[in-house]
Amino acid sequence: MRTLAIFSCIFSLLMAQPSMAAKPMDPSWPNKPIKMLLGYAPGGGSDIIARLVAKSLGERLGQNVIVENHPGAGGTIATDLASKANPDGYTLYFAPSAHASTAAIRTKGLPYDPVNDFSWICMVTTYPIAFTVLPDSKFNTLTDFIQAARNEPGKYSYSSVGVGSAMHLVGEWTFSEAKVNVIHVPFKGGTQPFQELLGGRVDVMIDTMTLTASLYRDKRVKILATTAPKGSSPIPNIATVADFFPEVNYESWLGVSGPPNLPTEMIERINKEVRAILSEPEFRQRLIDFGGKPNASSPAEFKARVAKDIDSLSKVAVRQNIRPE
Repeated sequence: MRTLAIFSCIFSLLMAQPSMAAKPMDPSWPNKPIKMLLGYAPGGGSDIIARLVAKSLGERLGQNVIVENHPGAGGTIATDLASKANPDGYTLYFAPSAHASTAAIRTKGLPYDPVNDFSWICMVTTYPIAFTVLPDSKFNTLTDFIQAARNEPGKYSYSSVGVGSAMHLVGEWTFSEAKVNVIHVPFKGGTQPFQELLGGRVDVMIDTMTLTASLYRDKRVKILATTAPKGSSPIPNIATVADFFPEVNYESWLGVSGPPNLPTEMIERINKEVRAILSEPEFRQRLIDFGGKPNASSPAEFKARVAKDIDSLSKVAVRQNIRPE
C-alpha cells in the first residue's frame, strides 16, 4: 500500500496541470534581453555553467540572456521569483538539483509547488556526488571506510555543504543502507569542507564532482566512490555507491526552466536551442571539465526527474529525521 501511495503521489505531480492555460507565443519573441535567475552568488560552479549556457543561448536566440543572481535562503529566493514571473519568455530559471533536496526537507512552508509551479524545459548536465579522502588516507575504497565505521561506531565523520543539502541526504542515505554510524559535520559551502578535510577535522568529504574533479586531477583528493548509476562511474577504476547499495542512485543536475504556463512553442524552441548547444563538442568538453556530462532531456523527462528526486530524497529525510535548521 505504501508503494502504491508513493507512485500515486508521483503520478499526481506529473499529471497536475497549472491553474491557468498558457497564452499563445508572441511571434516577435524574443525582442529584448532575457534574464535567467539563479539562486547562488557569482563565481560558483552553478553560476559558471549558467553563464556558459546563457551566452550560447543568447547567441542562438539573437538576444542577450543575462544571468541574474539572487543568493540566499538556500536558493529559494530565486526559485520563488521564477515561480511567480510573467510567463512571457523574458524570465527563465537556471534550476539546480538543490531544488529537489530543498523540497524534500521543507515539506511545508515553501511559497511554491516544487514541481507544478514551473515549466521544465531542458536539463543541461548531470554530475555525481563524490565521497573523497586525502591522498594519504588509509581508506582506498568506500568498503574500507564502511568497514572501519562498522568496527568503531561514531568515530568517523563526513562533511556536507549544509543540513538538508543533497550531499547530506546522500551521505545519510548511504550510511543508513550500510547500517553504520558516521557523524555529519555541515558547513556553509565554498571551500570550507575541503579545508576541514585538509586539517583532519573530518574524515570524508561528500561534494559534487563540479568541485571534486579539479581536486582529483591535481591529486589533492582520493575518490572512494561516486553516486553515478551502477557500473557507470565517470572515474576509471572507481566504484559507484550503487555497486554496493543499489538503492542509492542519485546524480545532481542543472537545467533550464521557467515560470509556469510558458507557451508550448516557446518551451519547444528553447529546448531545441539548448539541445543544439549541448551537441557542440567544445561546450560538451567544458561540462566534462567541470566533472559532469551533457544530458539533454525533453520537458517531460526533466519534470519526471524532478518529481523522482524529490520523492527519493523525501524518504531519506523522513527516515533519518532530517529537518531544516
